[in-house]
Amino acid sequence: MSSAARCDRRDRARGKRAGVEGVDQDMDVVVIGAGQAGLSTAHFLGRAGLDHLVLDAEDGPGGAWRHRWPTLRMATVHAIHDLPGTPFAEPDPDAPANEALPAYFAEFERREGLDVLRPVRVRAVRDHVPGDRRGPLDVETDRGTFTADALVNATGTWTRPFVPRYPGQELFRGRQLHSSRYPGPGEFAGEHVIVVGGGTSAVQQLLEIAAHGGTTTWVTRREPEFSDEPFGPGIGRAAVARVEERVRRGLPPRSVVSVTGLSLTPAVREGLRTGVLARRPLFARITEDGVVWPDGRSERADAILWATGFRAALDHLAPLRLRAPGGGVVLDGTRVVADPRVHLVGYGPSASTIGASRAGRAAAREIRDLLSARRAA
Repeated sequence: MSSAARCDRRDRARGKRAGVEGVDQDMDVVVIGAGQAGLSTAHFLGRAGLDHLVLDAEDGPGGAWRHRWPTLRMATVHAIHDLPGTPFAEPDPDAPANEALPAYFAEFERREGLDVLRPVRVRAVRDHVPGDRRGPLDVETDRGTFTADALVNATGTWTRPFVPRYPGQELFRGRQLHSSRYPGPGEFAGEHVIVVGGGTSAVQQLLEIAAHGGTTTWVTRREPEFSDEPFGPGIGRAAVARVEERVRRGLPPRSVVSVTGLSLTPAVREGLRTGVLARRPLFARITEDGVVWPDGRSERADAILWATGFRAALDHLAPLRLRAPGGGVVLDGTRVVADPRVHLVGYGPSASTIGASRAGRAAAREIRDLLSARRAA
């Protein structure tokens, strides 16, 4: 792009400002999301000398960690890998995760001097000139439109909890909630809760409810797999590689945790011994007061807790038509194959903390090379 064309584009973009005082709305890169993947990417974009802005929908630092249930403690959180240049000091095992990790993210933002604009909700991302995939992108938000040469999407999954549909679901007279809205075990004392899902959240919430005066039934689609190997870098890298293979094929990614198995911690072993973690297969339908299995057996319930995971929060990218026929987005590393201006971090293989820094470094390097080549042309 010529300097004259770039100046003309900058003038047009500035004409779109909508109440964001002191913020240049035309830049090299916009990053959407200030979780671990977004912050890591912002660090490496700065190191690459790229003008960038981070947009975040939250009211403060911490990403999805701000919303973890109140009884989740650092002792039961999977290993947190450092943000680049800011070691994560070993926290008190009893510290609430929804306090310790937002504080760590806030310290990183402060030390880096990151330019995070919040709260900002992104409505859509479009070609600045319709159909021009070599030109800039418009990022439309509730605080104006930002124009950038490249985009890093780091919106994760927390805002898109998934609850499957079952016959009779609307008839249930008890409470149904997703695990992301789990209020802590105290609200279920004296109640029977059916927990659906085979991940770490399901296991932790089953154990908590049982320890605080509730009773539970655990239901999963597949037989749970347990692992007595500690979750470390080696296991993490192997899991990332398996998730990455799905992404290359254009399939929706599975979570990294789904391919590592459930850790056999002392608490999990005790749950297996006492029967709290005795798993049952999926029921066939839901009734007014419980669930029924295909063989006619039934179980009464006061609540159904859906620990059934999340989907990637990508709806705002729909105007760019990035999805492959398989339902996912085909990536080469973090770069979207269908649109090299767009990178997804915190998606698929980089959805865990172990992959965030690597993904951020790769995205910044590729964006730097792309913009340098285009400006040279």
